[in-house]
Amino acid sequence: MSDSTTTLDERIALLRRTISDLMEQATAASGSATEESLAARLDDLQQRLNTLLQQRDALSGKTG
Repeated sequence: MSDSTTTLDERIALLRRTISDLMEQATAASGSATEESLAARLDDLQQRLNTLLQQRDALSGKTG
């Protein structure tokens, strides 16, 4: 595995853990402002994760 792929895999794993942690927080959250804030954060993290996954696929020669 190349250094680029390893770095992407590490960033992907970190984002997945962060999303999981945020999902736990969202489950316990109450109040629409808090929920909206968490939803926006989750959306941002998911977009970042999707970008990293696409980059990793491009490095490995996968096509979507």
